[in-house]
Amino acid sequence: MTKLLVLHGPNLNLLGTREPEIYGSLTLAEIDRRLEEAAFERGVEVYSIQSNHEGVLIDALHEAATKADGVIFNPGGYTHTSVALRDAVAAIGIPVVEVHLSNVYAREAFRKKSLIAPVCQGRITGFGWRSYLLALEALWGAE
Repeated sequence: MTKLLVLHGPNLNLLGTREPEIYGSLTLAEIDRRLEEAAFERGVEVYSIQSNHEGVLIDALHEAATKADGVIFNPGGYTHTSVALRDAVAAIGIPVVEVHLSNVYAREAFRKKSLIAPVCQGRITGFGWRSYLLALEALWGAE
């Protein structure tokens, strides 16, 4: 069975209560559940990890190189600052799609720059929790 790592970065554990006008009202567990249901229909097994710690995210990416066939990654605030995460994505040799709940291009200027996106298969931003579904479709949608 195809395996997918869904990797959630800092502060995403606060979804549902953190700035719902920007990030929506669904919790992280609800987003994961919806994504798991959609993935199951495609024969994809999902495992999710959330961490507020950069090193944990790097370790999860390294592990994904041998345990997963692809990654959906919301690096949160690390998107704009982490060369280490960028290098980890570049090193693992499996497709990674960067996702964001909010439209980063309609927000503060610093959010428009991603250090991660250039080493990803693509970037999906601004569709709320559906950004994750669109990333799943990008990885394993119908041809």
